[in-house]
Amino acid sequence: MNGGGDAEVAAPAGPPQPLEWKFSQVFGERTAGEEVQEVDIISAIEFDKTGDHLATGDRGGRVVLFERTDTRDHGFRRDLERMDYPISRHPEFRYKTEFQSHEPEFDYLKSLEIEEKINKIRWCQTANGALFLLSTNDKTIKFWKVQEKKVKKVCDMNVDPSRAVGNGSIASSSVSTSSKPYLANGVCPDRSYSYLTNDFAFPPGGIPSLHLPVVVTSHETSLVARCRRIYAHAHDYHINSISNNSDGETFISADDLRINLWNLEISNQSFNIVDVKPANMEDLTEVITSAEFHPTHCNMLAYSSSKGSIRLIDLRQSALCDTHTKLFEEQEVPGSRSFFTEIIASISDIKFAKDGRHILSRDYMSLKLWDINMDSGPVATFQVHEYLRPKLCDLYENDSIFDKFECCLSGDGLRVATGSYSNLFRVFGVAAGSTEATTLEASKNPMRRQVQTPSRPSRSLSSLTRVVRRGADSPGVDANGNAFDFTTKLLHLAWHPTENSLACAAANSLYMYYA
Repeated sequence: MNGGGDAEVAAPAGPPQPLEWKFSQVFGERTAGEEVQEVDIISAIEFDKTGDHLATGDRGGRVVLFERTDTRDHGFRRDLERMDYPISRHPEFRYKTEFQSHEPEFDYLKSLEIEEKINKIRWCQTANGALFLLSTNDKTIKFWKVQEKKVKKVCDMNVDPSRAVGNGSIASSSVSTSSKPYLANGVCPDRSYSYLTNDFAFPPGGIPSLHLPVVVTSHETSLVARCRRIYAHAHDYHINSISNNSDGETFISADDLRINLWNLEISNQSFNIVDVKPANMEDLTEVITSAEFHPTHCNMLAYSSSKGSIRLIDLRQSALCDTHTKLFEEQEVPGSRSFFTEIIASISDIKFAKDGRHILSRDYMSLKLWDINMDSGPVATFQVHEYLRPKLCDLYENDSIFDKFECCLSGDGLRVATGSYSNLFRVFGVAAGSTEATTLEASKNPMRRQVQTPSRPSRSLSSLTRVVRRGADSPGVDANGNAFDFTTKLLHLAWHPTENSLACAAANSLYMYYA
């Protein structure tokens, strides 16, 4: 024990140092000039809670699973941490399996084509070594079980080896060719029938032509994906979100106007818990854009809207949660309203932090971090697309202004990340005093597009330098001097739940990074 006078007072720790990101691996990398098929473009990405498995979904309705291999090579991770064993290898994943989750459909009642594209993937709790996950397209949610099945093969038959040919098949002489008479039902008359047991009695020597397996062994294992349940016919509009509850029994699905609550075990019934559809559709002013359950409180969930607001609701208040517990929205700056104000304010994605205290939201221009105990405004704002403000007209004309970028938080809550154009993604530090704001490119050299740390804290609204050169002299150049390409966009990315590792989807390629 330390004496009172000799104890040293530790200096307050400053914000963590900016991370140095390194390329780990890539799956499905394109060669120069290779044309990407529309069905191969990744449309969803998700780590499981352990971080040992990663799932991606694409526009062709396929789900691809990856599993981590580097921790297995070094034994049990906990033992290594106790021994301070230096892990020299970076996080490494390998392809595990893939399966066709959704097929294109046609709704004959509404004359509507339903795409097979996977909108969201969510992992469920594992059981008995099997993996469970939910996947959804615009209309139908499916519950999948992926499990290893042992392939059993017959390696020995009840046949004299001398009567078997080289490959183990039975020689033709072993097949009964006797001219014994048979009855109409195929029964040989030399067998006696017992009316007491209602069965035939075989002769003492058996029937030589009846060949049975004696030894069956398991030679190899194969992964089998089986659809356990289909949750359908519950949404009139396109499903934009699914989210698992912390109780492990229920999940929600959200479309533009409604949020439904499901039980994993019941596929033919759901409960409508949020309904924002007005009596007259002409009075519709906003739609639901994203929804997610609280990570620990099974009675709480949040959903965002196209007006830039986030509503926190408590399922204990009423069966239909038309009234919210808290409303989070930023006050509009007087005189700043324009034709594009509502469009760029629409929130495309929200994520709860692991602690459940904070919510991260992404609109077209920025990332915002909200404290659920402070509804006066975001506690931090990170500018992502401020340099595009002069080009909103062009973005509107080519529909890029409606792109829906996702966001994610690190497991420790110290950093946030989101994607941008030209296959770029941004990482920001959220700790007090942090100035971390890194731009990286989804390529084998991610630091190629790195920008200098801004002099102002990233928590301020003007953290990144705005465009200073406008007009024809600098077309297609952002504030950092990089040419931007609206045709390549990094919409989907996920942060490893316990480590500083990122998975990013650029078209049909999956890039993995670590720091």
